[in-house]
Amino acid sequence: MKIGIIADTHGNVAGWDAAMGVALTDSDLIVHCGDVLYHGPKFAPAEAYDPMALAGRINDSTTPVLIARGNGDSDVDQLVLDVPLQSPYVFAQVEDLRILAAHGHIRPPEELVPLARKWGIDLLLTGHLHVPSVTRYDGLVHVNPGTVTYPLSPDGPLQRRTCVTWEDGAITHFDVERGEPLSL
Repeated sequence: MKIGIIADTHGNVAGWDAAMGVALTDSDLIVHCGDVLYHGPKFAPAEAYDPMALAGRINDSTTPVLIARGNGDSDVDQLVLDVPLQSPYVFAQVEDLRILAAHGHIRPPEELVPLARKWGIDLLLTGHLHVPSVTRYDGLVHVNPGTVTYPLSPDGPLQRRTCVTWEDGAITHFDVERGEPLSL
């Protein structure tokens, strides 16, 4: 089983395409951790800002896509997306794997981890920070895939456009511009 994980596309169709080409194409499921179409007032539109084209890519995906609603997602976005923007959480049981995804703007990861443990979650996914990370707790893994559009890490080596795959328990972050895995 392979799960593709992406967040904070902010309408960047080229970022989605790059993530698909580098890592997510052969996924059995894609989880988007929110901020799908709109670039928000903090950012200038990305070079490939085309929210309608991105909505089309998501709608046409042959791989099922689950989306946790982010702070940049709105009811208007839902008008062009066939996939429901779930809020505040996406919960999925895939085989024996229990997944909880949230954007991370309502409850930050430090508040979500205790909830995830209480609910028996194996894989906690968040976005919002635009910084790739993976943290392991006893029986729980928290992953932030970063962003394919606006990297915000203060750590130079992590200022990259990234996505993640979870494949049979192995988590790999990918630099979507260079097409290579990252070591975190």
